[in-house]
Amino acid sequence: MDAVTTISTVAAPVGAVRASVDEKALDEKLGLTDVARGVTNDGHETLNGLVIPTEEEKSTLRRVAGKMPAACYYLCAVEFAERASYYGCFQVYKNFIRAPLPPDGNGAGASAPGSEYTAGALGQGSVVATAMTEAFKFLAYALPIYFGWLADTKYGRFKMICWGVAVCGVAHIIMIISALPPVLQSGKAIGPFALSLYMLSIGAAQFKPNISPTVIDQSPHKIAHVITEKSGEKVIVDPEESINSVMLWFYLLINIGACFGIPTTYLAKIVGYWAAYLIPTILYLMLPPLLWYLNPRLVKQPPGGSDLGNVFKVLGDIFAHGGLKRIGRKGFWETGKPSVRKAAGSTKVYAYDDHFVNDVRRTFQACGIFLFSPIWQINDGALGAAANALTAGMDTNGAPNDLLDNLNSVSIVLMVPLMNHVIYPLLRKRGIKWGPISRITFGFALGTVGSIGYSVLQYYVYKTSPCGWNATTCADILPTGSVTVSSISYAWYAIPVIVTAISEIFVNVTMYGIAYSRAPKNMKGLVASLNLAMTAVSAAIGLATAPAIRDPFLIWAFAGPTIAGATLTVIFWFTFRHIDKEEFVLSTDFAELKKDSDRESDEERASQPKTIDEKS
Repeated sequence: MDAVTTISTVAAPVGAVRASVDEKALDEKLGLTDVARGVTNDGHETLNGLVIPTEEEKSTLRRVAGKMPAACYYLCAVEFAERASYYGCFQVYKNFIRAPLPPDGNGAGASAPGSEYTAGALGQGSVVATAMTEAFKFLAYALPIYFGWLADTKYGRFKMICWGVAVCGVAHIIMIISALPPVLQSGKAIGPFALSLYMLSIGAAQFKPNISPTVIDQSPHKIAHVITEKSGEKVIVDPEESINSVMLWFYLLINIGACFGIPTTYLAKIVGYWAAYLIPTILYLMLPPLLWYLNPRLVKQPPGGSDLGNVFKVLGDIFAHGGLKRIGRKGFWETGKPSVRKAAGSTKVYAYDDHFVNDVRRTFQACGIFLFSPIWQINDGALGAAANALTAGMDTNGAPNDLLDNLNSVSIVLMVPLMNHVIYPLLRKRGIKWGPISRITFGFALGTVGSIGYSVLQYYVYKTSPCGWNATTCADILPTGSVTVSSISYAWYAIPVIVTAISEIFVNVTMYGIAYSRAPKNMKGLVASLNLAMTAVSAAIGLATAPAIRDPFLIWAFAGPTIAGATLTVIFWFTFRHIDKEEFVLSTDFAELKKDSDRESDEERASQPKTIDEKS
């Protein structure tokens, strides 16, 4: 491990750190322009007033999560409102596109009370439903690469978030119009619906890569530090634990928002799709006033030009000096360090230092970690519309066939407080460090185990369906009034949904921290978007396999990714397990993160002539 990757820690009274998140102390920290180093009476090194732990203390003292400023949690509320509107609509897309208007319905997509017909509108079938929803996901998670880069280089994260909110707001209104009964019954609803769908993906792509880095920007705990608790115990306030704690709440609120898929599912089934799309739109109206309130209160990373050009310069230096032969070997990145190049006689002027090269190395490691997630994402919810096709052949007893998909979010909402307040504190108290790679590996394994359930259920649905291997389209084959579903209860579907949902807590939350901490300061939006882009990769796989998401191939639509997931989980662990031994690092400087009010004060001071304060 390089010396520059050491995490600092604060050894002050508990009030100096736990209370360091109040506005005054936070302002003082973020207003620092110089790094102040010193030594305490007992020989501890200090950095900007924070006491850095010794090597012995790092291995013996208990690590704790520091408190976060209120702005972190307000931003989590912003994410809640955006995700509630996003998932509230997304939950009903597949049935809206796949199924036709129910023959016993009200013309708005709802079916008659107690009917076995699913809610539907466009009647385009499962192949088109898979293609449209996966294309939507692909755009929503691929375009963030561009918008994350724009935020880093030119516009800033907060401005990009606001633009995304505006685009999504217009998209929601058009979506409601496309679901009105006269539009549905005219047979021309697919045009405005497709427009709103892909506008929503563009707005989400602007919003999503910038919100989680902005939340982490608010953390005052950039370095590890030693404090003394009220009980007299010395502990280390760990940046990784602090970020993991707030991102668990971030993910909790995402999934509370995603629970809005429950009422929208019922609204689609009972009232119609216009009502299902109206509720998320009303909730979305929370965002503009909340962002207006937060704007002057947020600590912001200003756009500073992208570090991407310097990344290519580092790679160019490495490959120009024999790096091709060293790929995957020790010393590959050393060749690109300015100090090494200058020692070899280079007179080139470098716009970056050795620390930046270490950040690039860590960024490429993060991208390697991200590459393992698409197959896990497929197992977490199945390939394309395969799960929706599975439940279409099960006995729902009159319930919407996409209702239990909402158990994904409900499970996470119930598990996150347990992890945040019981499991993780217990592990820290016992001195057990459950590193990021161990957590992700456990999540991958859990997702693989849960996905086995989909294959098993699909096998028994085929076995017991009146139409055998045509279980998904049985309602179209048999006469009206016939039993068209399997005797397998829809309740069994809850098992794989819950198990795979819990895996998200260990994978997604950890990935947020990895994306932020292992990126250079002017590439955090871009690297966060690369993490999101893995969802686009899984969506692309879903698009490519859309023709196979039909009877009688559905068993393999589940079993294939399950086998792949099991294999990749083992490879992942042996490839990256060494990262668990590294100290957690944040590459963002205190002085670069300021509130708008701080920047205005700095500009005023800069424009005034300097005077000497004799009293000081």
